[in-house]
Order: sequence, then C-alpha cells, then structure tokens
Amino acid sequence: MWQYLVDRRELIAFQAYQHVSLVVQCVVLATVLAVGLAVLAYRSPRITGLANGVSAIGLTIPSFALLGLLLAPFGFGITPAVVAVVFYAALPVLRNAVVGLAGVDQSLVESARGIGMSRLATLWRVELPLAWPVILAGVRVSTQMVMGIAAVAAYVLGPGLGSLIFSGLSRLGGANALNATLVGTIAIVLLALVLDVVLVGIGRLTTSRGIRV
Repeated sequence: MWQYLVDRRELIAFQAYQHVSLVVQCVVLATVLAVGLAVLAYRSPRITGLANGVSAIGLTIPSFALLGLLLAPFGFGITPAVVAVVFYAALPVLRNAVVGLAGVDQSLVESARGIGMSRLATLWRVELPLAWPVILAGVRVSTQMVMGIAAVAAYVLGPGLGSLIFSGLSRLGGANALNATLVGTIAIVLLALVLDVVLVGIGRLTTSRGIRV
C-alpha cells in the first residue's frame, strides 16, 4: 500500500483537496441556510416541531437513494453531489440551531430589549452568541457525517476521494483494488479528524469564555 501511495501521491493529494473543499463549502452553505431557517422558526413551537421533524426524517433518507433521485434533474457531476451534501449537512445544524436559540435565557433577552436593543440587535449580539456552542456542535456532527456522504457522491461522478473507493470496489480482486479502497477510506477518516480539530479550535476562538464548556 505504501508503494501505491507514493506512486499516486499527486492524484491522491488532489482528490483529498477536492474532498475537503466540497465538504467545507457545503457545510458553510448549509450552516448559513440552517441558521437562517432556525431564526425564522425558533419563536414558534409549531414551526420548531416541524423543523425538528424534517431534520429527523431527512436523516433517514439513504444517501444513495437521494443521489439517484437527483440524477434526473441534475445529471451526473458536481451539482447533485453539492445538493446532497448540503441537504444532509443542514439537518443537524438546523436542529441544534433551533434548540440553541430556543434555550437562550429569556431574562437575558428581555434585559437586552429593556436597554433599547432592537430585535435584530438582540438576536445578533445576545441570542446567537449564546446559542453558538450548540450550533457549532451541530456543525461538527454535520462535518463528520458528510465526509462519508461526499465519498458516496462519487456514485454520481462527484469530486473527491470517493472515486478511489468506488474504483477499488468495482475491480475487487484486481491489481491495487484493495489498496485504492483502503487509501481512500483511511484518507477520509484522517481528514475528518483534522477538520474536527479545526472546528474545536474555531469554537475556542469564537465562544465567549463565560459560556465555554
């Protein structure tokens, strides 16, 4: 396997870059969308319940099935991969954002409004910072989850390390088939660990000391 890795290091490095780029960009987009939806939903118990239900049901949809459905409108390539990864990445963030915002102490919100803050200013300067650790926990879960889903996206010719895994599995028993599968899988696991460490660091830098766990 080491010789396989050395001989194809440039290709593997490029596919690893594609994989991380796909995941990071999709998680950022999913976080923006999910937090925006949570802001609209968390004040209404009915909409909050609906959002939590959608998150729970969405996570039960097999990624292969969703990618297969996306082939009809989008065809093969990066578009169905991005749509699928954003969809799955948004679900844990949405649930955590709703829980985090709904869990903010209302006395703090009322105090902020009492000193003249607008609703938007209260949301931006009080509620979102207090809910941020919970939201970030959802981002970490999403990132780990979609690292694997991004690999499955190779089924629709999406970018990343999934092509190594599928290539190895499609010719299992042939030359370097097992090496390709192992290298792709191990690289995804290592990259997932690296991204999680980065997110922990971001959490330390962006969370107020008074609310750090």
